[in-house]
Amino acid sequence: MNYEIKGEPFPVVICNLNSGESVKCQAGAMAWMSPNMDMKTQTGGLGKMFGKALTGESLFENVYTAANGEGMISFATGVPGKILAVKLEGGKTIIAQKRSFLASSTTIEMQTAVQKKFGAGLLGGEGFIMQKFSGEGDLFLEIDGSVIEYNLAPGQSMLVDTGSLACMEGTVQMDVETVKGLGNKLAGGESFFNTKLTGPGKIWLQTMPVSSLANAIRPFIPTGR
Repeated sequence: MNYEIKGEPFPVVICNLNSGESVKCQAGAMAWMSPNMDMKTQTGGLGKMFGKALTGESLFENVYTAANGEGMISFATGVPGKILAVKLEGGKTIIAQKRSFLASSTTIEMQTAVQKKFGAGLLGGEGFIMQKFSGEGDLFLEIDGSVIEYNLAPGQSMLVDTGSLACMEGTVQMDVETVKGLGNKLAGGESFFNTKLTGPGKIWLQTMPVSSLANAIRPFIPTGR
């Protein structure tokens, strides 16, 4: 499979498949495709359905296969932002925010990732439940707003505002740190807690979490009488 990502601020990833090659996606992500793409809807079993429910994903996923020749299919985001393409190989894993999965090779597995440290899960920006991706192949994730990448050295840390963590490599440790000073907490306009990320590994940060986007446009939405 080869692909290209086009369009802003609502991008699509256009995938070109060899005959017999397959790709899977979140239900409803397909935008357009060639007529020879065969579709099959699956759940992956009761355990995977439960995990998808916890992470906010649809209980179903669609698998598209190019039949009788090369095929083309595209997948579009649901909110303004970016599509992050990650190549998984050599045992690398990715931990991502809930509802981030867009599409992937069929060889990519998605599991529920529970934060081991209660404080990080309960108070951190991404909540207690995240998504873990493993396997070999291409992974496409939805990012809210623009995406900024950092490569943390072993022991190097970064404090991230609530919701700004899009995803990270599985080698990165996640914890929570309290904002210092009562005045800062009450008048600083920020949350009481920051997410602390410690390397080694890459992290991908997003500039406009969908929750922040919703808050920004809420004053301009007419209310019913």
